[in-house]
Amino acid sequence: MKEAENTAVLVALSSTRTQEETQEHLDELAFLAETSGIKTIHQVVQNLPHPDSRTFLGKGKLAELKQFVVQNKVRHIIFDEDLSPSQLRNLEREFNPKEQEDFKVRIYDRSLLILDIFLWRAQTAQARTQVELAMNQYLLPRLTRMWTHLERQRGGTGTRGGAGEKEIETDRRNIRHQITILKERLEKIEKQRATQRKSRGSVVRVALVGYTNVGKSTLMNLLSGSGVLAEDKLFATVDSTVRKVVFGNIPFLLSDTVGFIRKLPHHLIESFKSTLDEVREADLLLHVVDLAHPYHDNQIEVVTKTLEEIGAANIPTILVLNKIDLFRQKNPDINLEEMRGFYRQKGFENVVFVSATANENVNGLKQMIFEKVKERHIQIFPNFLKDGYEFSPWPVESV
Repeated sequence: MKEAENTAVLVALSSTRTQEETQEHLDELAFLAETSGIKTIHQVVQNLPHPDSRTFLGKGKLAELKQFVVQNKVRHIIFDEDLSPSQLRNLEREFNPKEQEDFKVRIYDRSLLILDIFLWRAQTAQARTQVELAMNQYLLPRLTRMWTHLERQRGGTGTRGGAGEKEIETDRRNIRHQITILKERLEKIEKQRATQRKSRGSVVRVALVGYTNVGKSTLMNLLSGSGVLAEDKLFATVDSTVRKVVFGNIPFLLSDTVGFIRKLPHHLIESFKSTLDEVREADLLLHVVDLAHPYHDNQIEVVTKTLEEIGAANIPTILVLNKIDLFRQKNPDINLEEMRGFYRQKGFENVVFVSATANENVNGLKQMIFEKVKERHIQIFPNFLKDGYEFSPWPVESV
């Protein structure tokens, strides 16, 4: 039974997407589940133009799913779309009838799974406050007697164990109160962070952005010589990290921020807006892409759209096409100049191919960063060249 507690069935809707696209979405959902410590043992795809308003799935698929869950004692059902409060309540009634007290199934949707991962990953006071606020706002309209996610925030005194309607109402009042406290706490933290960013106003700022798990943290370590956590897991970095870097004789601040992902929960974006100020207020963005991923162009679109949503679309950008070594293995006849031209037609004027893990063409990326930082540095300090300084013709190792 212990092993079953960490197993899950994934559920997706296939309407306008192709079979390959649907599978890619499920693969990403499985990776999210794995990051959360849950093993996927089965996948269910519902072919409908839109989700069933009552239970997301049609009657036939729902019966099929219930049979599999009971036979295999699956503890988690994870939907690739967001569930409405009524869909969630109906699904929990279907999978957790009152007479079934010895075995309970937890229902996740995509947003809750992402929020759960963020809650585990957040380390700093600011990040934890941001995620807890987003989690509370998301759960408030969705509370049922099965929700136990808030136990982590209450030291284990949550709603486990057949809580009734009165307890749910008490939880709602407690969550509303907690939301008020978290907003006040976050406002104070944001003021402190805004003051810190203001004091750094005379230094050029560069921010790493990109889809989650594309190699941003590995690249951060290469460029700054820091020891930022870099794992083959989604959202390995939740807290923003800022390091001072010097190329030649020009210093700048390099920040590594949370990775983006499709269908990023709205409440999470809202709560993380102060962290995303590191992106919005940057002088230069390094948009890192996992070139070896089969759907990297789709990931570029997701990141570009997210940057537009947070007001960072017009910041000068270098498109860093990472993992070129793996891409070349799969595509030995690829013409990189043609690829560069393709992305320039897409609006990316500055394109560079690198491999952070193989340290391939990292110096080429440094040179490009150096030139862009130099342009901005001269704008901030117009007398810089007049003071007798010379720019290094090649960036030295970062310090």
